[in-house]
Amino acid sequence: MRNVSLYLDVDGVICPFGASGNTDWGSRWRTSDAGLLEVTYAGELVESLNSLSTTPGVRCVWLTSWEEMAPEYLCPAIGLAGRKWPVLASDGLGGGDGWWKLRALQRDIEACAPDRAVWIDDQLDYEAEARAWASILSGRLLLISPHPRRGLSPVELDAVRAFL
Repeated sequence: MRNVSLYLDVDGVICPFGASGNTDWGSRWRTSDAGLLEVTYAGELVESLNSLSTTPGVRCVWLTSWEEMAPEYLCPAIGLAGRKWPVLASDGLGGGDGWWKLRALQRDIEACAPDRAVWIDDQLDYEAEARAWASILSGRLLLISPHPRRGLSPVELDAVRAFL
């Protein structure tokens, strides 16, 4: 039995910034009104995340500045089955030292004690403290930092599946 937490960002991961042309999935980008703004995404990515989220022992968690708006607005707009995923919020963590997402993830990992974890955020390549902390976990935490204008690619999602 697996006990894996998958922490997922929105902007730059599911919804790339300024996407144009074709996706890395081989299709055109889709756009949808998420209530507050229009979002661009790859339909195949959404389908793949929906499939991955039903894997026994995998717990999907929102770790995004969208916070509660991800399940409330984004999920119905793009067909992502993440309305019941837990949401990690900044809850005042944004005002102190360091990246609030790292602090929120650390608290969640301490509370839930997954055997392994995957953190997908386009900002990870620029967060030295997060990468250093991940290296201490001896391969128990996989970091994926998609290109923010392309979003999560099939190759990166394959790396997640292999890690699981």
